[in-house]
Amino acid sequence: MSKKPTAPPSTGPLWWVLQTASWMLLLAIVALIVAMMGLPRATGATPYTVLTGSMRPTMPPGTLVVSKPVEAEELKVGDAITYQLRSGEPDVVTHRIISVSQTLGGETLFTTQGDANPHPDENPVKAAQIRGVVWYGIPFAGYVNSLLTGEQRIWAVGSAVVFLLGYAVFMGIGAMMDARRSVRKKVSAFSETAETS
Repeated sequence: MSKKPTAPPSTGPLWWVLQTASWMLLLAIVALIVAMMGLPRATGATPYTVLTGSMRPTMPPGTLVVSKPVEAEELKVGDAITYQLRSGEPDVVTHRIISVSQTLGGETLFTTQGDANPHPDENPVKAAQIRGVVWYGIPFAGYVNSLLTGEQRIWAVGSAVVFLLGYAVFMGIGAMMDARRSVRKKVSAFSETAETS
């Protein structure tokens, strides 16, 4: 009784599922690195970590928000902005603009409120305090951002890039070797068929 030929492990359904999953994971990691660090640096935007629940459910704690610089005249009601709590000091918060007004002297003031807060923020925000308008947010990525300092972030990104490039090269070499093996098997099978006929 002849054995039924089985597909080589490098071409079976499980192999394709694993290959697809690993490439998707690779692309997801690359996209996350680009969104967290590459894109903000290239565009002059700044990543911040949401630490409180005042912007739930849109931006829960741990969300990484990327805010890009914007002219105060472009801001409108509904925009989420990152601003200094006190002008010139580093502490910032991200809340939504609920109204825009002007003083008698012509200065524009923004009234803000957290999405989860029942009342508007006590002090209006001046244009000079605004660091940017929220461009996009990534849930949970803020925890990673908070853990890594500037130097650690450089090392982490460098290590990730080296790992990902190494993994891509490894996958590419593996695919080429599998293709060669497959060609050899076909040639060998063709030769055996030709000899027996």
